[in-house]
Amino acid sequence: MDRAYEGNETRQLALDLGLDPVVPPHPLRAQPWAYNTEIYKRRNEIERLFRRLKGFRRIFSRFDKLDVMFAAFIHFALIVESLR
Repeated sequence: MDRAYEGNETRQLALDLGLDPVVPPHPLRAQPWAYNTEIYKRRNEIERLFRRLKGFRRIFSRFDKLDVMFAAFIHFALIVESLR
């Protein structure tokens, strides 16, 4: 979730599905809730990883028809990213 989805209905839906929403409340909210700031910071790292993976056109366009080949190329892209 992101701050854009911090409404009561969306938050309750996530809770009903058994998820732990880690989104900060709007600063002007009358009754803000507590959230795990460390997990929220890690969320940004995951979003940046997906942005870098989209740079590989083959992943973004899903050229591979077999799931095995698609997963192999994702592994390859992750190795390339870790070596940078």
